[in-house]
Amino acid sequence: MLGIGSITRKVFGTPNDRKVKATRPLVDRINALEPEIQALDDAGLVAKTTEFRTRLSEGESLDDLLPEAFATCREAARRALGLRAFDVQLMGGIFLHQGNIAEMKTGEGKTLVATFPAYLNALAGPVHIVTVNDYLARRDAEWMGKVYGALGLTTGVVYPRQPDEEKKAAYAADITYATNNELGFDYLRDNMKSELNQMAQRGHVFAIVDEVDSILIDEARTPLIISGPAQDRSELYGGIDRIIPELTDDHYSLDEKTRNVTFTDEGNEFLEEKLQQMGLLEEGQTLYDPESTTLVHHLSQGLRAHKLFQKDKDYIVRDGEVILVDEFTGRMMPGRRLSDGLHQAIEAKENVAIQPENVTLASVTFQNYFRLYDKLSGMTGTAATEAEEFMQIYGLGVVEVPTNKPIARIDQDDQVYRTAREKFDAIVEEIRMAHEKGQPVLVGTTSIEKSEQLSNLLTEANLPHNVLNARQHESEAQIVGDAGLPGAITIATNMAGRGTDIKLGGNVEFKVMEALAADPNGNPDEIRQRIESEHGESENRVIEAGGLFVLATERHESRRIDNQLRGRSGRQGDPGRSIFFLSLEDDLMRIFGSDRLDNVLGKLGMKDGEAIVHPWVNKSLERAQAKVEGRNFDIRKQLLKFDDVMNDQRKVVFSQRLEIMEAEDVTEITEDMRHQVIDDLVDEYCPPKSYADQWNLEGLYAACIEKLGIDVPVMSWGDEDGVDQDEVRERLVKASDEHMEKKAEAFGPDTMRQIEKQLLLQTIDGKWREHLLTLEHLRSVVGFRGYAQRDPLNEYKTESFQLFQGMLDGLREDVTEKLAQIRPMSDEQRRELVAQMERQQQRVEQAAAQAPAGATTPEAEAAGPAVAASEPLVEGFDETDPATWGNPGRNDPCPCGSGNKFKHCHGRLA
Repeated sequence: MLGIGSITRKVFGTPNDRKVKATRPLVDRINALEPEIQALDDAGLVAKTTEFRTRLSEGESLDDLLPEAFATCREAARRALGLRAFDVQLMGGIFLHQGNIAEMKTGEGKTLVATFPAYLNALAGPVHIVTVNDYLARRDAEWMGKVYGALGLTTGVVYPRQPDEEKKAAYAADITYATNNELGFDYLRDNMKSELNQMAQRGHVFAIVDEVDSILIDEARTPLIISGPAQDRSELYGGIDRIIPELTDDHYSLDEKTRNVTFTDEGNEFLEEKLQQMGLLEEGQTLYDPESTTLVHHLSQGLRAHKLFQKDKDYIVRDGEVILVDEFTGRMMPGRRLSDGLHQAIEAKENVAIQPENVTLASVTFQNYFRLYDKLSGMTGTAATEAEEFMQIYGLGVVEVPTNKPIARIDQDDQVYRTAREKFDAIVEEIRMAHEKGQPVLVGTTSIEKSEQLSNLLTEANLPHNVLNARQHESEAQIVGDAGLPGAITIATNMAGRGTDIKLGGNVEFKVMEALAADPNGNPDEIRQRIESEHGESENRVIEAGGLFVLATERHESRRIDNQLRGRSGRQGDPGRSIFFLSLEDDLMRIFGSDRLDNVLGKLGMKDGEAIVHPWVNKSLERAQAKVEGRNFDIRKQLLKFDDVMNDQRKVVFSQRLEIMEAEDVTEITEDMRHQVIDDLVDEYCPPKSYADQWNLEGLYAACIEKLGIDVPVMSWGDEDGVDQDEVRERLVKASDEHMEKKAEAFGPDTMRQIEKQLLLQTIDGKWREHLLTLEHLRSVVGFRGYAQRDPLNEYKTESFQLFQGMLDGLREDVTEKLAQIRPMSDEQRRELVAQMERQQQRVEQAAAQAPAGATTPEAEAAGPAVAASEPLVEGFDETDPATWGNPGRNDPCPCGSGNKFKHCHGRLA
C-alpha cells in the first residue's frame, strides 16, 4: 500500500521534478533561436556580445538575455570545439545562473555546462570558475577559452607562484579559472598590499565551483592561513620524539572515532620522570604547573603524530620532506603544513629536517571567502546527500539534472567478509575473471598503502595493472585515459575530481598525441583515422564484456566519495557494473561497531572465504556513514561559528585598509585618531566630575610629551580659574594640531601624506597580526569554560570583542605616538625613511607571496601552509644581534639565508 507521500509524489512530482520542468520553456526558446544564430558568421557572434552589453546598460536584466546568450554560446562551442550541448546541459547552465548547485552525473559534460552561465554573467562583471587542482584550471581555461574567444571575451588562469603582473592580467580577464586555494590566498594577499594598484582581484561577483562538494564541504573543515616563520624548536621536538615510542598502551587512550588521543595519569607520571632525566623538566616541576603548558602542548602533538598520522596514508616522505596527502583526492599537497607544531612532530617522527613553526599573518575559512560572492553556484556528480549543509551554510539549493541517456550501470550489493585476507583473495579472483573476458576494471582504494598492497597481490597473480595514487600524480591523466582499454586494470586511490573521463575502449585524443609524438613526420589525419578505427573495435569489445567494472575495496567515511567512484562507470548510457568488497577489519566497519556483526556471522557458521550479501547490510553501512558525515558537519559548523566572530572583525580591518589605500589624503583619519587619544588622556588624568586639585597633571604632562610630542605647561593649568576638563582638552587639541601642521610643513605635504598612509597601513597590519595570535590562544583555552557551565562560543564572542576594542585603542595610540615622534630630515634621509617603510611592507607582502598554494589539512584545527625559513648563511646568526651577522656588503646576500640582498632584508635596519 502506498503512503500519502508516495501518492503525492506520483501525482504532483517531486520538488526536483518541478524545478526541472520549469526550465523546459527556456530550453525550448534557446533551441528555437538556433537557426538564427547559426546563420551568423564568426564576427556576428562577437557582435552579439557587444549587443548584449549595450542592452544590459540600457536596463535589460541577465534573465532577459539568457535565451539568446545561451544560444550564442552553444553555437560558439559547436564551432570552436565541435561540441553541441544537449538540452540537459542547457538545464544545468540555467540552474547555475540561478545560483544553485547542479548535480550532474560523471560524463555529462560539466566543463562545457559552466561556459553558458559564465558567458552570460561575464557580460555584467568578472566571473571566477573554481577547480580542484591547477592541472584542471589550466586545462579548462585553455579548452573552454576557445569558446569565450569566439565570443570576444578574454580568459585568464591563476596558478601558484605566478608573477604579479601575470596574475593581475589573469584577474582582469572576463572569466578567470583558478583553484579555491589560490583564490583564497590572493584575497588575503590583496589585503596585505600597501597600494591599490598592487591588488589583483576585482571584487567577488559570480563564482562557479566545480566539484563543489569537495571544495565547499570536504576542504572547508580548516581555514586558509598565510604564515611566516617563528621560533625554531627543533631540539625540543627531537627530544620529545625519542620518548613517545617508549609509551605503552596504559600511558594513553585512543579514540579513533573522534581522532583524539590523550595521556592517562600513568602516562603523565612516566613522562615527568623521563623529561626530568633528559633535562626538559626542572626538578620539582610537574606537567600540571602553568610553566609546563608549552611542554604539554608539544607532548600532545608528538603523541598525535605517532598514533593518529600514518605514513603513506596521511602523508608521504619524499626528498627528505613530509608531504601531506589529501584524504579526499589522494593527491600530494606540497607546501601545506599542519599547524600548532603538529607538522614538526611528524618531521621528528620521520627523522627529516624539522622546519620552524609559523606565526599567522592572515587567515580566512573557505565558507567565509565564498560567502563574499554576490552570487555563488556549483556543480558536481554528488551533492544530494549534503543538501542540508549547502543550504544552511551557503544558501545554495541542490537540483538533480537528468542524464542525457538513461543509466545502464548495474550496482550490485556489497560483499562482506570476516577478514581482510578473505576479502583480498576474493577481489583478486573477481579481477581475474573480468580481465580474462576483456572487461576493464577500476579498483578503488582508500589509501596509498592499501593500493600498493593490492598491487603486490595482483603482481603475484600475474595480472598486469596500473596504480594511480599520490606517487604517480604526474601521470594521472594518462593512467585514467587508459583505464577503459579492454582488460585494463587500474588501481586508484580516490577518484574524486580527477577531471578526465574514462572512455570505453580508451581515450582517442591521448592515443593520437602518443602516436604523433612517436612519429612527428606522420600525417595527422591518417594517424587519427587509423586510431579511431582501432578505437571502435576496442570500444565494441569492452561493451560486449559489460562495460567498465568499478570494484571498491572498502567504504569511505562519506557516501559521496563512494558515489563518485561508482559514477565513473556507466557514463552517457554506457553499460557497466559496480560492487563494494568489505571486511570486518576495514576501518569504517571496525570503528563503527562490527563486533556484534562478527558474533552473528560466527553463529551463522560462515565458512572461510564466504561472504554475506544482503541489502540490509548496505543500509546499515549507509547509516554508519551518515553518522560520520553528521559529525564532520558539526566540526565544520563549529569552526564556522568561531570564524564568523573573527570574520566580522576581518571585514572591518580589511575595509579600513581599503579606505586608507583609496584615500589621497589620510590626514583627517590620523587627526581623528589623535583627538580620540587626547580625549582618552584627559579622561584618564583629569577624570570627569573631579576637582582640579585631584588631577594628575604630572602624569598628563609626561603623557603629552610621550604620546603627542608636545611640551605644554600643563602643570600650571590646575591653578588657573575656569579651567575645566573641556578647556584642557581644547588646549591640547590646539597645541597638537599646530605641532603636526609645523611637522607637515617641514616634511613637505606630499611626503607627509605618504608617511601617514604607510604608517597607518603598517600599524594596522602589525596590530591585526598580534590580534590573530591572541585570538588563537583564546580559542585554545576557551573550551575549558564549558566545565564552569559557560558557553565557550559566547565567552569567545565577548572576549574577542573586548580584545578588538583594545586593538583599536592601541592602534590609535601607536599611530599618534609614531607620527608625533617623527623629526624633519634632509632630503636624502627623508627618501630613505619612506623607502625603509616601503621595504618593511614589502617583507610582509613577500611572506604572503611565498605562501604555497593550499592550506586545508585533514585536521579540523590544523591550518595551512608555511613559509619555510632557509638555513642562515652565517654560522651562529642571531636576528636580534647584529654582531653575529658578519660584515656583508649592501648588495651581498643577507646572512639570514632569505635569498634577498642584505639591503632589502636585515640591512634595512642599518
